[in-house]
Amino acid sequence: MTCRTLFAAAAFAAILAGNAAADEASVVLKDMPGHEAVEQNCGSCHSLDYIPMNSPFLSAKLWEAEVEKMINAYGAPIEPPDAKAIIEYLARNYGVPG
Repeated sequence: MTCRTLFAAAAFAAILAGNAAADEASVVLKDMPGHEAVEQNCGSCHSLDYIPMNSPFLSAKLWEAEVEKMINAYGAPIEPPDAKAIIEYLARNYGVPG
C-alpha cells in the first residue's frame, strides 16, 4: 500500500467514526413526575444514559444509595426535596423489584 492509499483509508475511517458518533440519540427519560429533578440535578454533572444502563441492576434501595453517594461522596448540590423526588422517580421508573 502506498502512503496515499493508507491516508485515504484512514480519512475514510475517521469520517465514518465521526458520523456514527453524530448519529447517537440523546437519552430521553420517561415523562413522569420527578423527571425534571433528575434532568436538572443528575444531568448537570453526567450523562443521563447511566440511568437506563443501570436500571436492570438497581432496586429502590440501590437507587437511594446511588443518590446519597452522589450527594455525600461527590458533593452533588442536591436539595433534600429534589433528592426525594429523584429517588422516587428512579425507583418507580427504572428500578427492579428488590
